[in-house]
Amino acid sequence: MALKQQFSQKQELRLSPQQIQLMKLLQIPAAELDQRIQQEIEENPALEQDEEPIEEEETESQEEEFDFSDYFDDDSADYKTQVNNRSKDEEERSVPLSGESSFQDRLMEQLHWNDLSETDYTIAEVIVGNLDESGYLNRSIEALVDDLAFHFNLSINEAEVLNVLYQIQELDPAGVGARTLQECLILQAKRRNDGSRIKGLALKGLTECFEAFTKKHYDKMALKLKVSEEELKAVVNEILKLNPKPGGSLKGNDKLVQQVIPDFILQETDGKFDLSLNARNLPELKISREYQSLMRAFSEGAKTSKSDKQALTFVKHKVESAKGFIDAIKQRHETLLFTMTAILEYQEAFFLSGDTTKLKPMILKDIADRVQMDISTISRVANSKYIQTNHGVYLLKSLFSEAMTTDTGEEVSSKEVKHILMEAIENEDKKAPIADEKLMALLNEKGYNIARRTVAKYREQLNIPVARLRKEL
Repeated sequence: MALKQQFSQKQELRLSPQQIQLMKLLQIPAAELDQRIQQEIEENPALEQDEEPIEEEETESQEEEFDFSDYFDDDSADYKTQVNNRSKDEEERSVPLSGESSFQDRLMEQLHWNDLSETDYTIAEVIVGNLDESGYLNRSIEALVDDLAFHFNLSINEAEVLNVLYQIQELDPAGVGARTLQECLILQAKRRNDGSRIKGLALKGLTECFEAFTKKHYDKMALKLKVSEEELKAVVNEILKLNPKPGGSLKGNDKLVQQVIPDFILQETDGKFDLSLNARNLPELKISREYQSLMRAFSEGAKTSKSDKQALTFVKHKVESAKGFIDAIKQRHETLLFTMTAILEYQEAFFLSGDTTKLKPMILKDIADRVQMDISTISRVANSKYIQTNHGVYLLKSLFSEAMTTDTGEEVSSKEVKHILMEAIENEDKKAPIADEKLMALLNEKGYNIARRTVAKYREQLNIPVARLRKEL
């Protein structure tokens, strides 16, 4: 078969490096933007903080003076002056935050007092390394034996691994190293058992009636434990004091607690809004004057000296990269304000009152159509961004919701329905919680056409358990 050559045309959407940089900067919240700017300053010596802002006229004259096309008389393609060692799908690197010693480190520190053999210490490291963030061991003992054989060349049996695991389960906090929720709670109940009747019954209840407890079949628990309703209430309260995620008490310190920093500041006075971007602590950026001087020096010999031309190419790339970053930051600010203004106009009633029931149905496409931008751009703006108002701080993403139609044909936000649903559950009789079927009927009576499965979906989105699990004694 003969080889053939043919031409074909096709349309493709390709983003320029500047557009890609803007998209990545858009999704960074205010809390992380300063770190991203500092990272760029460290990586690009042509970019620096403007401690003493240059007058606008001076800046414009400098930009006119540094026309890079004047420094080259050859046909060097622009791509030859660019360096890109990242894949097209690689996300922007984040600056790591330094924290205290890790959850696993603190467990291993406690094990130093157990006088373990070298083999047992290796086993302990493997076990602790396999604990999840809640402190549970979700890997089987058999699998751990295989890991130790393959990676550490240790020929041991399951009994030896279990022996070390039991020692880890004696560490603080109580419950660490458990393989199931039941084992976790039993480990804690054993530590708390001081010989009193209620604490003894709590341990017995977890050991013998765990399924009945998780399903809130309190009548079965009372029958099994042979206790009165009053004693059963005390037993259940004792069990509820236990921590189902013991690793959290240590794991929580691994990451620095990050304060919510609003990206937008909205002030309302007599029905008039003043919207601004929170740019506090963000440095003013400029092109390094030192690099501008280098360009002057190298440009003088660039047309005759190969080394000066190479140096000028390097400086040109750094300066263009710095300019591109400064432009992207400015464009980010403009895009954020433009988009937030559209959201503000759309949800004016909510921002005036702070009442979530006044939120209009709003999806990303509604705002994208208003500002004539792509939906993905609106998504980047809304994600992880906060706005500070007279009524509190809100996550922009929480302002978006689907539409529902009432009996009168009026479109309302699903958030309004969720608010009514939550109020009904908060005010229910906890001894006889309202089932989804009755919640559906309640909403239908108020004019909201909603099916039972939708009630269940909204309840789950609100992290509210089913009626049976909301039952209290």
